Amino acid sequence: MEIPYHPPVKRSVEIAGHKTSISLEPLFWDMLKAAAVREGLPVNALVARIDAERLEAPAPPGLAGAIRIWLFAHCGQQADVTQEG
Repeated sequence: MEIPYHPPVKRSVEIAGHKTSISLEPLFWDMLKAAAVREGLPVNALVARIDAERLEAPAPPGLAGAIRIWLFAHCGQQADVTQEG
């Protein structure tokens, strides 16, 4: 599988009524959209949930980093479930 290298792309999202911008590589934007569909949430709502979770961490990462970490953990869990079955 060829890894699609691409610089980050900045997009606006709204969290709790406040607009902010996040820079993620297109691969992560695609993964975030797919995860939102699986979770049955709009992308903004999923980002807000990830943001709330990261703020509870002892040393919270930046929002973009938290999204990447969440996606990695989420996709890893999905792969584990698929491999077990």
